[in-house]
Amino acid sequence: MKRTIGLLVALIALCWGCSNNEVIHVSGHIDNPGNVRVIAFYEGDRKLDSVYLADGNRFKFERTATQPRLLSIAVGNNKYPVILTPGEPLKFVADMHHPEDYQIEGSALTATLKEFAPYQRRKEFVQDSLQGAFAKATLNKSAEEIESLRFDYLTEFKSKLSAYTQQAVTFAEQHKNLAGFYAMSTLDPEVAESEIIAYADEIENNFTDNRYVSQFKEEARKLKQLAVGQPAPEIKSFTPNNKTVKLSDFRGQYVLVDFWASWCAPCRQENPNIVKQYHIFKDKGFTVLGVSLDNNPGSWMRAIEADNLVWTQVSDLQAWSSDLIINYRIKAIPTSYLVDPDGKILAKNLRGKALEEFLRQTLN
Repeated sequence: MKRTIGLLVALIALCWGCSNNEVIHVSGHIDNPGNVRVIAFYEGDRKLDSVYLADGNRFKFERTATQPRLLSIAVGNNKYPVILTPGEPLKFVADMHHPEDYQIEGSALTATLKEFAPYQRRKEFVQDSLQGAFAKATLNKSAEEIESLRFDYLTEFKSKLSAYTQQAVTFAEQHKNLAGFYAMSTLDPEVAESEIIAYADEIENNFTDNRYVSQFKEEARKLKQLAVGQPAPEIKSFTPNNKTVKLSDFRGQYVLVDFWASWCAPCRQENPNIVKQYHIFKDKGFTVLGVSLDNNPGSWMRAIEADNLVWTQVSDLQAWSSDLIINYRIKAIPTSYLVDPDGKILAKNLRGKALEEFLRQTLN
C-alpha cells in the first residue's frame, strides 16, 4: 500500500513538472496604482487577456505555451515588454510613481530586454521633444514657412533616429533571441526600411510560433515590395479625357508619382512646390504623374486647373476604394514615389526642400 501511494505521488509530481514546463507565468504587484484596477497583456497589437489587481495590488497571469512568447504588460498608459518562457515563472513589480523603474526576476531574456529600455526611452523623449518644438515653432506661420520648418525638423528627426537604428541593430546582433527581435520591432520604417527588411529575412525561419514575430515578418514582406530599389507596381488609370495611361509609359524618365486629391489641404499646399520643381527639371528627364483619390470629376478637374498642374493626371474616381490604394499601401495623402528611368523606386515621400535637393543632386 505504501509503495502504491509513493508511486502515485511520484506520478503526480512528474505530471506537474511536465505541465509546468508548458505554461508561461507572470505574477507580481503594482505599487501606487492610482486608478489602475486592471492589468492587460498584449502580443503585438492583440490583447490576450486582462486580470484584476487583487489584495495588496497583486496579480497573476498564466497561459499554455510551448516556447518563449514576447508580450507587453499594460499598466494604465505604461507598457512593459517581457519575454515569458515556459517553466520560468516571472516576477514583475512596478511603482506608478516611478513607472520606468520596474523590477523583474526569474527571466534571463526579460532581464536582457530591460537593458535596451534606456535606448527606447531616450528615443521616445527625443521624438516627443521634437514634435513639441515643431508645434511651437509653427504657430502663426504661413504654409510655406511651416513646410520649410517641417523639412528642418524632419531632417533632425531622421538624423537622431538613425543613431537609435544603429543601437537597435547592434543590440540584435549581440542577442540572437526575442530580446534582439524586440529591439528591431521598435524601429521606424520611414528611417530604417532596409534594416527591418534585412532582419526579417535573417529570422525568416525563427520564432515561428510567435504571433508578434509573424506580424513583423508579414509587415516586412509588404514593406519590401515597395522598398527603394524595387520595381514600382504598375499603374493603369484614366486621364480627365478618358485616355488610358500606364506608369510604364514613362520609362526612360524620372517620374514623381504623386498621390493627391482636390479635397486634401496638405496636397494642395504642396502643389506649388511640385509645379516649381517640374518647370525647373522637366528638360532634364523629370516629369510627374498625378494620381488622384477624388470621386468627383468636377472637383478633380477644377483643382488641376486652379493649381496649374500641367503634367499627366489620372484617376479611376474610386477614391479610397481604388486598387491603387492597395497596391501602393496608401494610408494617407499626400504620398509620393520617385521612380527612376528603369521603373524602380528611387525615393519616397519627398516634399518641400527634400524634393528640390534630391532632384538637384540626382539630375545635375
